[in-house]
Amino acid sequence: MALLAAGCNGHKAPSSHATASAPTVVIQADGRAVPFRVEVALTPEEHARGLMYRSHLDADAGMLFVFDEPRVQRFWMKNTLIPLDMVFIGPDRRIAGVVENAAPETETERMVPARSQYVLEIGGGLASRLGIHAGELVDMRGVPQP
Repeated sequence: MALLAAGCNGHKAPSSHATASAPTVVIQADGRAVPFRVEVALTPEEHARGLMYRSHLDADAGMLFVFDEPRVQRFWMKNTLIPLDMVFIGPDRRIAGVVENAAPETETERMVPARSQYVLEIGGGLASRLGIHAGELVDMRGVPQP
């Protein structure tokens, strides 16, 4: 078991201004590159805090959870105020699975039955609208590695 978490870290909303050095996750979805500015959660404390207490998440923003080792990751939405999509990414940087529209403020366990080393949380409904699904390649730019 990995953890039960909820989104991004802290109360700070994502900045609406990306910089060249800002960590970015780019998903190859339906033949096009889809970039997301990300906050990176590396520590157990950051994993546990996730996106709790946020009332807004920009459509081009998200939180990337980085884990030391690949395993089946488990998340929940306790104290998370907005719906989220969870994109589970394997150590090979391919999407292992997607959980769509996780309901806010719930403790239902969300997971996919595959090992992942990264989980990207984005706004609820975006994965479907953007054509993000299992098997797609993911590029991580400026993201610290375990």
